[in-house]
Amino acid sequence: MYYKPYSQEWHRFRNLRESLEAYLDEKIDPQDIVTDILYILEERSHVAFASYEQAEELKNFLTDQ
Repeated sequence: MYYKPYSQEWHRFRNLRESLEAYLDEKIDPQDIVTDILYILEERSHVAFASYEQAEELKNFLTDQ
């Protein structure tokens, strides 16, 4: 896969490749890699939902005034 050097896509691909290579170099079990990825996604979902709830609470407060 080719991306223009130093573009956003190039950096994104490089970051992902370096992370995956670190797991592979350390001979991490594939199930542990999947578990880590799912944990990161779950954590990110909780943060996003908390942000959404905060925005909804403010919206409701403002519309009730």
